Amino acid sequence: MSDTDSFIEEVTEELRRDQMVKTLRRYGWVVAAVLALIIGGVAWSEYQKAQERAAAEAIGDGLLGALAEADPTTRISQIEGIEAADPTAKAVVSFLKSSNQAEAGDVQAAIDTLQTVVNDNGVALIYRQVAQYKALGLMAETATVEDRRRGYGDLAIPGGPLRLLAEEQLALIDIQEGDADAAIAKLQSIVEDAESTADLQQRALQVIVALGGEPDLSAVQAPPLEN
Repeated sequence: MSDTDSFIEEVTEELRRDQMVKTLRRYGWVVAAVLALIIGGVAWSEYQKAQERAAAEAIGDGLLGALAEADPTTRISQIEGIEAADPTAKAVVSFLKSSNQAEAGDVQAAIDTLQTVVNDNGVALIYRQVAQYKALGLMAETATVEDRRRGYGDLAIPGGPLRLLAEEQLALIDIQEGDADAAIAKLQSIVEDAESTADLQQRALQVIVALGGEPDLSAVQAPPLEN
């Protein structure tokens, strides 16, 4: 390599280094900012997880402390003092509050508590439907047959998670109104439904027999084998 070529390479390398320095000076803050955002985002994510974990533990400790009380009124008071920001946690707290209100004899308050879950669009559908199902059960002695039938009918829609349980309640309403044939038809459909559990099938079969019907046993699940 000639001295001229060597000199040209040195000059080229020097220019490359100068260009890199200028680039870093010009855009280095952008790189630093991006890195800071990434690191900060990871730190914030971990902080959020820690906060959520701490909140869940606080709710759990509060519920355990409340349920340790013998008197339902005392349990209700302690449950009301539990702060839950997460919609699912709020629903769980409301379920326990409602259960204790019913135990204390204040059925209407229990229904009202469940209704707050039903009306909360921020809560997952399954929890809202469970709340509606439980509320309808508490209204068995006070609501009209039409209202109960309408309520369970809303839960018995195809694809609903509580569809079969709602169908069972609709069959019991048929029995209450003296329509045994309609009840048997609903109960037999429960027995034949692929999503029906063994326990639900057995309950339906027992009621069919009690009503004088002859159930079709072809779809009944075999009991689990004992080890």
